[in-house]
Formats: sequence, C-alpha cells, structure tokens
Amino acid sequence: MKVAVIGGGAAGFFAAISCKNHHPGAIVTLYEKSDKTLSKVKVSGGGRCNVTNGCESLSDFLRHYPRGQKQLKKTFNHFNRNDTIEWFESKGVELKVETDLRMFPITDDSQTIVDCLRDEVSRLEIDLKTKCGPVSIEANEDGFDLHFRQDESACFTHVILSTGGSPKSEGYNWIRDLGHQVVDPVPSLFTFNIPGEDKLKAMMGLAVPHAVVKIQGTKLLQEGPLLVTHWGLSGPAVLKLSAWGARQLAEVKYNFKVQVNWTGVNNEDVLREQLENFAQGQARKKISNAKPFDLPNRLWDYLLAKLEMNVNTVWSEIRKKDKNRLINALLNDEYKVEGKTTFKEEFVTCGGVDLAEVDFNTMESRKTPRLFFAGELLDIDGITGGFNFQAAWSTGFVAGKLGQ
Repeated sequence: MKVAVIGGGAAGFFAAISCKNHHPGAIVTLYEKSDKTLSKVKVSGGGRCNVTNGCESLSDFLRHYPRGQKQLKKTFNHFNRNDTIEWFESKGVELKVETDLRMFPITDDSQTIVDCLRDEVSRLEIDLKTKCGPVSIEANEDGFDLHFRQDESACFTHVILSTGGSPKSEGYNWIRDLGHQVVDPVPSLFTFNIPGEDKLKAMMGLAVPHAVVKIQGTKLLQEGPLLVTHWGLSGPAVLKLSAWGARQLAEVKYNFKVQVNWTGVNNEDVLREQLENFAQGQARKKISNAKPFDLPNRLWDYLLAKLEMNVNTVWSEIRKKDKNRLINALLNDEYKVEGKTTFKEEFVTCGGVDLAEVDFNTMESRKTPRLFFAGELLDIDGITGGFNFQAAWSTGFVAGKLGQ
C-alpha cells in the first residue's frame, strides 16, 4: 500500500500520521509544494495556536460552523475535540482552556504544536517532501499517477488531498479534473475596512469587551469583543459576522453598512432605563467625567465629539433630544464599509469541494474510490476560536484510516 498525502498543513500532517498508525505497513509520503510546512499552525492565535475549543456539547460545537455542520457531525463521531485533547496529551503536549473557551498549548507557543507534529512524522518514518507538489493527478485501475514538474511521476494506491483553500476558483481546476464539483470560493473571517473615518481609526487598538454588530438590511448579526484598527473594525464579533455573511458580503462586493451597538444591551427600553438611572445617580457630574456602561474613555470621548455634545454639560441638564441622539449612537452607530482585509497566513475560505460528493464517515470521495479529502479544501469553515483546526484534525484523522 502506497499512500500520498498532498498538503503539508494541519490536516495533511494529521492525515499522514493517522494513516501510518492505522496502516503500519503502508508507505506514506507527505508532499508540500512550498518550502514551509504547518505555516498556518505557526502563526495562528497570535503565535500561540488555537488548537481547539473547550465547548463540550457536540450540538453547541457544531453551531460554530457556517458551512459543514451536518457533515462534520458524522466525522466528529469518529474523532472529536476530546480525542484531539487526548491525542496531544499522549504526545506530551498539555492544553489549557481560557475564559472564552479557546484552547492553547500550556506553553502559549505554537512551535510546541509544530514540533509535536513534525516529530511524530519523523518517528513514524513518513517521507516528507517539500518544494514538491503534483501538478496533476490521474486515477487508474491500480490507484493514481501523480505528475510533477520535469516530467517526474509516481504511482500510489491511495491519495489524501489536504491542500487547503484557494482564494481563486481556478485554484481548484485540478480537483474538477478528477470529476468533482467545486463550490466557488470566497473569503471568510475578514475585517471591515472603513475609509474616511479618521477619528474612529484614531482609536486604533481600542477594544470593547461586548458589542453587537449588524449588517444593515440583512438578518446578519453577531456579538462579542470588538476591536478598532487602523483600517476599521475587527475582533471576534466582526470575524464571526464575516464568516456567516461570507457569500452575501461577496455578492455586494464588500460595500455595505454596519450598525454597532457599543453596549451589548440589545433592548432599547432596557438601555434607556439604565441610562436614566445612571443620569440620576450622576446628576451633577459633567458628561465628560462620568461615562455609562463601563465604556472605554476614548470611545466615550469619541461618541460625544461625534454628536457634537457640550462636554461640560452635567447629566441632569441633558436635553431629551440629545439624550435620544446619545441612545441611538450607543445602539445604532452606523459606518460605511468599503472593502475587507484578510491575513494571508490565516486565510480561510468559504467554498471548496462539494460536500455531497464526500462520505464524511470515511472522508472518501463518492466519485473516485481510494481518493480522500481533509481540511479546508472542503466547503467547510468555522468561526474563529479553534473550530477550523478541529475540522482539520478530525477530517485528517478519519481520512488517514482509508475507510477502515
């Protein structure tokens, strides 16, 4: 048995390791077209590697995948977050859970995960070839012929594809050549560019612990921490929103309006009552010196300036009209988004191999026997928080079993 695993990322390494463990006698070769392996693992989570998530309920876990929930349920029945934790701990890598349920190696260093995977590939004597990616794959009666540049080729009985997502549809043409349908890719997990809002962007680095962000004119809404950057808005709330709205936002060419609720209080009547109580309690204080809802100082100053409110006004003297304007700014602060920013090293796509053409109990192609898929090459993506890596570990592990 000769097995080729194409793609040296998280899913590819895990598939190759799984394959060798389940089929000790197999000759397993792991191909990576670049000179670097596990690049996304290295940079993810700010260099700490968000391995998985501490969300224990399977149904809750699956709710974090805009695409692939139903299919991944089958795969997670074979290898899930608990299995991931146990696997890494069996290799001497202890993981920790943070308050937001993200899980990292206790070392807070992604190199720990990179070294673990590379060491396991070396220990199992898996042949790792870098700067070596096939330019085409042909299925035949005995398996597959992989063709490389300089007219080189190699034969394998099984192939596992784990090449990751592609930003362009033509990047999947070689998959189409194998007879598979591909859902055209669009970016997922990106930040919102807001040109022309210099005063907003002057607050670069400001973080709001709990905000609500809504795409105007749609039902798309997410909440969570929000971050102001030098190009606009980012943070978990925006990244989650970009994932769930990936196709809708691509259709409008990333030109749309967002409404930001800076307080996280979703009910206007509740917010109004809380603000009234605050105003009564701070009646003789200037609005510039007493801010409600524990808002960051810079944000409060920014909102007051945006509304052109007199900062020397005391809370008891705010006119009803100004109070209504303030409430609207806190609940429905509006911005025009024109474009997006994605981080090349952590690029995630919505799109890929059509899920209907893959058996998620084995990750085998329903069209081509002995051809398996793993990772972001599939039309599966999760929100930020370790969910994309869990999909990579699970699909890689199951694919490596080769239908066993």
